[in-house]
Amino acid sequence: MYEEPTGVEDRYRGKWMALSNTTLGTLMVVVNSSIILIALPDIFRGIHLNPLTPGNTNYFLWLLMGYMVVTAVLVVSFGRLGDMYGRVRMYNLGFAVFSFFSVLLSITWLQGSAGALWLIGMRILQGVGGALLFSNSAAILTDAFPPDQRGLALGINQVAAIGGSFIGLILGGLLGPVDWHLVFLVSVPFGIFGTVWAYFKLVERGVRVPSHIDWWGNLTFGAGLISLLVGITYGIEPYGTSSMGWTNPSVLVEIVAGLALLVVFAVIETRVENPMFRLPLFRIRAFAAGNVASLLAALGRGGIMFILIIWLQGIWLPEHGYSFVVTPLWAGIYMLPLTVGFLIAGPISGYLSDHYGARPFATGGMLLAALSFGLLELLPADFGYPVFAALLLLNGMAMGLFASPNRAGIMNSLPATQRGAGSGMTATFQNSAMVLSIGIFFTLIITGLAGSLPSALYHGLTAQGLPAAAAARVSHLPPTGALFAAFLGYNPVKTLLGPALVHLAPAKVAYLTGRTFFASLISAPFMGGLHEAFDFAVAACLVAAVASWLRGGKFHYEDRVPAPAAVAEPIKGQAAIPQPAGDKASNQSASAGPGPGPAG
Repeated sequence: MYEEPTGVEDRYRGKWMALSNTTLGTLMVVVNSSIILIALPDIFRGIHLNPLTPGNTNYFLWLLMGYMVVTAVLVVSFGRLGDMYGRVRMYNLGFAVFSFFSVLLSITWLQGSAGALWLIGMRILQGVGGALLFSNSAAILTDAFPPDQRGLALGINQVAAIGGSFIGLILGGLLGPVDWHLVFLVSVPFGIFGTVWAYFKLVERGVRVPSHIDWWGNLTFGAGLISLLVGITYGIEPYGTSSMGWTNPSVLVEIVAGLALLVVFAVIETRVENPMFRLPLFRIRAFAAGNVASLLAALGRGGIMFILIIWLQGIWLPEHGYSFVVTPLWAGIYMLPLTVGFLIAGPISGYLSDHYGARPFATGGMLLAALSFGLLELLPADFGYPVFAALLLLNGMAMGLFASPNRAGIMNSLPATQRGAGSGMTATFQNSAMVLSIGIFFTLIITGLAGSLPSALYHGLTAQGLPAAAAARVSHLPPTGALFAAFLGYNPVKTLLGPALVHLAPAKVAYLTGRTFFASLISAPFMGGLHEAFDFAVAACLVAAVASWLRGGKFHYEDRVPAPAAVAEPIKGQAAIPQPAGDKASNQSASAGPGPGPAG
């Protein structure tokens, strides 16, 4: 229920309750996006399915990516629904949906492909709940906190988002070996608690704008983004004799159709009475520049995290005595300095941005991130861990320095009636960029491997006595299988050779499937692709820094005419975007760029 404020103190009463509840929701969503990364081997063993067998790779990809895809697609629509029907109501529904499908995931009884399909379906529906939570949490915080405290609040919320991804890695590694059902069950008590807590304690502070649902906008946006992200997902799969699927006609059709539908969506949004998302919001320089910076930052960091994990699991950890089966857990542990850096910088930069604006911190964070990626590129394949940990810490601090002020700057630039849709659009940019980033970085790595790995693999295997015909067959297999095997904690050589191992003496088999053979074989080809990936990450962060600087000075969007306390009625069925009145706190609204034009 909407509670009408009677004064400044009443207006922001309950803000810490809102922060703690939305932080729990964000943490739960992000933990579940990463928890299966480490637990995937245990999950597939639990349902008796080998994900690396030809024909089963789709199960692996969709269990890994389906959650991210559905979250990216739905956050804008759910944010808009929050603007229309109440953000707290939609957020609370998200807790309930998420908890329900977490229960269904944890009681899976099916085996084989049926079990995999059940998990994928429930995981996608769990993502619907995650999208409801994720799309409305930032808007709820923006409503709940005064402008001079939003950076701190959103900074703490962002810490939960980034920290949760690594908490998920550790939880997956710990719970998966005990019982893979626990990987999904662990969310249930937190989800039930959060649902009850949100229902009784969260108060609606936002301005609701009654409107009609933009069905054509929702349909074209959803179909276009799904088509585009599905095309990217299948693009990293082998196709025919090619190591990647970018030449697959269906992939090309999906990507082109997705882009075309998104163009149609943009046209529709300029013509309908009640658009799903108001494109004139991009006339607000702080909103547009912040979103461009956010998209580029996600492009730079998203896929590189997967590549760093593969670097650890496929090369560094085996060379330092870890068996392949335990590398997923230890990779998560060795990546913890990244989280520590974010935990240090996120809240501090958010707090400081409340006083000095987002531009210096967000821009500095992207420059520092570019420096950290450049320094990581200088490391050898067998690096010293203290240096690696220091660079991860630096990268985490850089991302924390950027993320909190950037999100606060975006949310402060939005009219009160558009915070849900604006928050959803920001989340869509981030989540879509994560999927695109994975596709880009896997492509760069696999392209590098495809050029030199076959020859190295052929000569290495024949030197150990494998028949030339068998070595030739194995060396011409797409390197994707070896990467996926290392990522899942399977022995890559054993996966590649399979029955061919019977032709070799036990001593040779022990050497080939040992910890060092594959690591030494793949190091040089992998590092070539890794350097290209780091170059891309550096470039993305530098462009993000430029975009962040162009946002202008400190800027808070303020309506000229205060909205009614409860429900703002639209004029002729359409809620116009109010014009900015300037920034009372800093008096720098002119430097923040022009306000939005007419909404119609």
